[in-house]
Amino acid sequence: MLEASVPLSHPSHPSKLDKEIADDEARIEMYAGDDVQDPPQLKQKKQEIRGSVLSIPAPSPVTWDGPDDPENPHNWSKLRKWLLTILCAAMTVNVTFASSAPSSATSRIIEQFGISKEVSYLVTSVFLLGYVFGPFVAGPGSEIFGRKPVLAITMSSYTLFILGQIFAPNIQTLLVTRFFSGFFAVGPLTIGGGLLADIWSAEGRGSATSLFSASVFLGPVLGPLVGGFVAEDMKLKWNWIFWVMFIFAGTSTLAMIMLLPETYAPVLLAKKARRLRKASETEEEKERIFAEHEKQDFRPGPLIHRTLFRPFQMLLMEPILVLVTVYLSIVYGVLYALFEAFPVIFMERHGFSLTQNGLIFIGVGIGTTLGALTNYYFSLQYSKHIPRWKGFPPAEYRLYGAMVGAPILVVGAFWLGWTGEYASIHWAVPAVATIVLGYAISLIFISFLSYLIDTYLMYSASAFSANTTIRSLVAAAFPLFTVQMYTNLGINWASTLVGLIGLVMAPSPFLFYKYGARIRASSKFAPCIDLKIAKELEEEENERKAAEGKEQV
Repeated sequence: MLEASVPLSHPSHPSKLDKEIADDEARIEMYAGDDVQDPPQLKQKKQEIRGSVLSIPAPSPVTWDGPDDPENPHNWSKLRKWLLTILCAAMTVNVTFASSAPSSATSRIIEQFGISKEVSYLVTSVFLLGYVFGPFVAGPGSEIFGRKPVLAITMSSYTLFILGQIFAPNIQTLLVTRFFSGFFAVGPLTIGGGLLADIWSAEGRGSATSLFSASVFLGPVLGPLVGGFVAEDMKLKWNWIFWVMFIFAGTSTLAMIMLLPETYAPVLLAKKARRLRKASETEEEKERIFAEHEKQDFRPGPLIHRTLFRPFQMLLMEPILVLVTVYLSIVYGVLYALFEAFPVIFMERHGFSLTQNGLIFIGVGIGTTLGALTNYYFSLQYSKHIPRWKGFPPAEYRLYGAMVGAPILVVGAFWLGWTGEYASIHWAVPAVATIVLGYAISLIFISFLSYLIDTYLMYSASAFSANTTIRSLVAAAFPLFTVQMYTNLGINWASTLVGLIGLVMAPSPFLFYKYGARIRASSKFAPCIDLKIAKELEEEENERKAAEGKEQV
């Protein structure tokens, strides 16, 4: 007797997994990687969720007026979203430009203050050291007050501290103001990713992230290029590069204040709740109206738990985050090492002037732009998987860029070193290697950052905070020993050392692609929605095969 075939259509009522996906999507849309709740695996028995939402009264919190609410940033027009993305990228170019621009004026700074070369390298390093500590203020600040107020304060403070560099009477003042300038300049780098998640869904976020990530590299590349022209003009005073930075920063800050709206959903809903309470006629109605953001615990203890403890807790508990952070720290350090290595290669070996040396950075800019375009292509391929995976494709699909970039980085390092060492080889040969290096750095960086976002989703901000802190610390250290390394070891062997380190790390994206899902399955912070969907798809496929087998019988 034949049994009835198993129906293959989805049930009319949502499954438990569908409800979990909907809940995760809502929290991601609400907090954009800054989820105030700890993962369920880490919750205490007493529900003592430090840094979580306090007990909510019986009435439901204020939400959007349906899925098409025009106040919801996800429903803004594509034109508006792209204009905000470009504005975010422009701010990022500005603050990263300031990190590297003074590197071309090193000789003028040495002459002005009578310092050694070693001390002059601190001008770049202390700015990057500010990047290490800044996220711990900018991140929680944007979580409490919203994106715009924090960006307005950090960008304005960063701009004003450039004035301290312009009028610095001694090297101590210059270094202190550089540190605080970097401390506040990290605002767009810390908040930018969250801002993009505020306005873009998964389908459009790939291309927006590519543009934003490209701007992270474009700024440091433009710094020595512009700085070379300014520093070489002896008619201008030593501090003119800082005047250029001040003008650029001031323009970016004013544009941000005038054009950037608030995008953080919890803050927008809190404003909506205040409007509704104001319009209410009775006190009883006012008491029943509240926003989830107003019920959060922003006391110092819970806030420190979320913003300081959680990132380093993840760094200790998450092998994916550890390995990605190590790799990106090396790649980021190589980028800033180039600022000190290029003068050794092109000025000492090939007799370039300061301006000509700055022009070499165009190659890095071309490479990083090509890398961003390649990553954009990969993001389009990623989007094709979204419907099948209910909006959450495996994070490993983000690694194609890194798998291309990892071996190319090794090739670029050897190419630059062994052609740049010898003056008999035309300067164009190592100059082309800078395009290869820029291309590889961009691909690795964008690919792995996207991988972290899709791995940790509502906890990606904490992962980014840990990653930014460590890689900025490494990048701050690299310029301090780069010149000595390239001088003592020689350009060829110093680049070989970089290439060998890259070679050791090169298998990382391939190993993550093969074993990443298995590692994520044991993670405390990775939601692993795709693994649950994969299990459901496998069960559906087994049911389909079973049904086909019964029909054949």
